Parts: sequence; C-alpha cells; structure tokens
Amino acid sequence: MAQELDTRTRGRTARGRLRALDAYLCQLEAPLLTRDDGPWARAAFVDVGFGEHPWTTLESASAFRALNPELSVVGVELDPERATAAARDHADARTHFREGGFALPLTPDEPARLVRAMNLLRQGAPERIPEAHRAMSRHLLPGGLLVEGSSDTDGAVLVAHLLRRTPETEAPTREGLLFHTDFSRGFAPLLLRDWLPRDLRRRVRPGDPMHAFFQAWEAAWKAARTEGHTAPPDAFAESAVRLARTTPGVATDAWLLARGFLRWSPPGGTPA
Repeated sequence: MAQELDTRTRGRTARGRLRALDAYLCQLEAPLLTRDDGPWARAAFVDVGFGEHPWTTLESASAFRALNPELSVVGVELDPERATAAARDHADARTHFREGGFALPLTPDEPARLVRAMNLLRQGAPERIPEAHRAMSRHLLPGGLLVEGSSDTDGAVLVAHLLRRTPETEAPTREGLLFHTDFSRGFAPLLLRDWLPRDLRRRVRPGDPMHAFFQAWEAAWKAARTEGHTAPPDAFAESAVRLARTTPGVATDAWLLARGFLRWSPPGGTPA
C-alpha cells in the first residue's frame, strides 16, 4: 500500500524554496495550468507534504493563478495538526488544506491537473517509489503532470522527475528529468547528481544510463571551461548545448538555459 511509504517530515520548508520550479511550470506548462474544457475546469493543483507552514503551496497558488485565476489548489499534509492549522489560517473558496499522504485525499469529482511532491521520498525504499508515483497520479487527468524530486533547503539546487499521466497505463510515463541551479553554489554537474530523486541516487554507476549521462555532462562542462566559459552560468549553458550534441533529449531552449534549467527527456523515457 502507498500509505506505508508515508512518513512525517520535519516540515521546515523555507519561503521561496520552490519558486524556481513554479517559474518553470508557468513557462513550460502554461497550457496544462490554464486548460478549462470539460473536467479540466475543476482540475486542481495538488501540493503534497507542504510541511509545518504552507508557504510553498500559497506561493505556487499565487504564481499559477496569474495564469488561471480560478485554479483550485489543494495542500496535503500527513500531520493532522499542520493540516488543521493551515486550513484554519489560509483556506478560502479556491484554496483547501487536507490531511493525507500519497493516496491523495481528493473526491471522485476532484480531478488533478498537476501534483507536486518535493522532498518527501528521500528516505523511502527505492523499490517502492513507483508505487508512490502510481498513487499520486491516480487522480490526474490524462495529460496531467506529477513532479517529484528533491532540492536543498533554500531551493538553490533541485532535481525532479517529470511524470505524465496517459490514458493507456496506470503508471505515469517517466517523461523526463528537470535539473536546476541558481549558481549560488557555483556549478558542476556533480552538484546536481547529489540531488537526484531517491530511485535514481544509486543508479549513477558504470553501465547505468544515469552514469553515462553524468559522464557526458561532465565532459561537456570541462570542454566548455577549456574554451573559456568559466563563469558558472556561462559554463552551465555551454555545457548543456554541448551535451545535447551527444545525448538525445537534452533541451536547449534559451529560456531554460538562461535560468539554470536543464531538461532531459530521453527517447523511451527516464531510466527506471
């Protein structure tokens, strides 16, 4: 059962920790956030595990409602006292806070368009992660997105799965990985390796696709620096462009690279 993966966290999420991820979603997933035909008109954004205070839920609600003012938002938290306090202090007609875990506390007439679960699965058994992914994507409409991964405490470094619900399968499609750095810690590809989602952290070993990916990125980064791209933002952008020449599925969109994002959507999906 997915409930067995639910564990209470310290819940001390800082304000702004997921602001970069919000910006990415507003830029690259605007059609998902704004779609309003049929069941999409009532489809919610669900933030799983908002912690001691629902700052990230409220920040995301503000960012996403700049695109879709009527967006329904549901914050989910395993700790009943946190959920009750958030509901008492921050709920309104479009913003709801509920006790629950990976088996999302949504009703049958409450579909989801976007589910986010950051910094919740770092301690779980890696082999159980797909079960949690299936549970969290169950309420997603076809085409809906599940974002699951890890970041450091202030959001300076982040890596997340992008998992898309399809009508054909129960499990979401492993569409890609999103890497982000704000360069406050400098930049080297191995900095991001340490924040891989839980099910990939032990996969960076010789013979594994994740190892090959980071080997290629490290080589591209070193070549970029040799050519004079030494400032962290410049080295990042140039390394991504070079990586894309040898690694299928690396996005080189200028908006992404200028803001420290690398999205890798390999043919056949992210390694499982």
